[in-house]
Amino acid sequence: MAEQKAKAAVLAAVKGMNDILPPSVPRTDRLPDSALWQWFETTVRSVLGRYGYQYLLTPIVEPTALFVRGLGEVTDIVEKEMYSFVDSMNGDKLTLRPEATAGIVRAMIEHNALYNGPLRIWTLGPMFRHERPQKGRYRQFHQLDVEALGFAGPDVDAEMILMARALWRELGLVEGRHVRLELNSLGQPEERRAHREALVRYFEQHADALDADSKRRLHSNPLRILDSKNEAMQALIEAAPKLMDFLGADSLAHFDAVRAMLDAVGLEYRVNPRLVRGMDYYNLTVFEWVTDQLGSQGTVCGGGRYDGLIEQLGGKPAPAVGFGLGIERLLLLIQELGLPVPGAAPHAYAVVPPGTPLPQVVAALEALRAAGVSVLQHAGGKDGPGSMKSQFKRADASGARYALVFGETELAQGMVAVKPLRGEGEQVLRPLAAPTGWAAELLRA
Repeated sequence: MAEQKAKAAVLAAVKGMNDILPPSVPRTDRLPDSALWQWFETTVRSVLGRYGYQYLLTPIVEPTALFVRGLGEVTDIVEKEMYSFVDSMNGDKLTLRPEATAGIVRAMIEHNALYNGPLRIWTLGPMFRHERPQKGRYRQFHQLDVEALGFAGPDVDAEMILMARALWRELGLVEGRHVRLELNSLGQPEERRAHREALVRYFEQHADALDADSKRRLHSNPLRILDSKNEAMQALIEAAPKLMDFLGADSLAHFDAVRAMLDAVGLEYRVNPRLVRGMDYYNLTVFEWVTDQLGSQGTVCGGGRYDGLIEQLGGKPAPAVGFGLGIERLLLLIQELGLPVPGAAPHAYAVVPPGTPLPQVVAALEALRAAGVSVLQHAGGKDGPGSMKSQFKRADASGARYALVFGETELAQGMVAVKPLRGEGEQVLRPLAAPTGWAAELLRA
């Protein structure tokens, strides 16, 4: 008996890893449905295509050493959040990717991808971090990652930021109101070392005010103390030495050039000297697009320049810049703001009375679909397609703009009735023999 109950137990998804369901499936949470995802992905492909970025895919599982070397040993991701395991076949240490950049750089090195010159690329897919699930932050999350490899100039830094702005606009987000840009420069390694020494001296003088995490990082990664969210330390952090005061002429010129290009297109931003990002590999320009609509999880998109990472991971020295965007968080923001989102409804719903010859129906629908019309065909069970009343109810619920009624009288005339389900309009008859001739009518908004 107990064995039967065990077999009948319902298995649930791992905590913090969510199903993305069709809009027709009811759910009690606020997670975005698959129609919203598809719209986002289509928009991304359109926007990035205009800027000449190419699509690629990398594995979900990578060598653990890739992230230790790429992200830095003393980072929250490496220390606390990675899903790592030992391969039972050969003993290799492997990790589910917690972010995309390191894997992309590994792929570029492995395939000598920069041999013929710089590359603009992007990818999209699941990432994994073992952290406490909360609104807009999950253990399996999805990220859009965009990289420009082999470009050293500030123009590509500005391009990254403006490309993100173009994406916001396509999605209905308004910069300055829904999302805001914050900008900083981390300079070059030698400038950061001088700043680091000043930080260590400063925080050593105030060691009693540091929390446990900050004390642990004081000598290993003091820059990360500046990113602490501990309210009790904010005044201390605000008074800490500013990296901008340690930047040399070249770093300042690069930053000023980025700002000049953003100013030229009227993009407002705030220079935030405490913006350091979460990975060790950044240098020069760093940026974040933030919002105040999602509580404490304010960062929607972030990135910057990482000129040393390719060499750090074993490749020939080459500059690079990129950004990452958490898709769940962005879609949640769109939902929170109630922005208009194109629906996933079909253009038409085929109503098929009982006894209708299905070959004629299927032939007409296939011709319409070939012409770009999305049609949902009412499919019957073993007892037939159901009453006309129930079919029209389903047609209305589908969100379709038109019902295609394959009635006996219409079929005898070689016609199908096109009945508007939304707004005004008269029912009309259209020839079954030439559906491509009137397909455009169904595509009109």
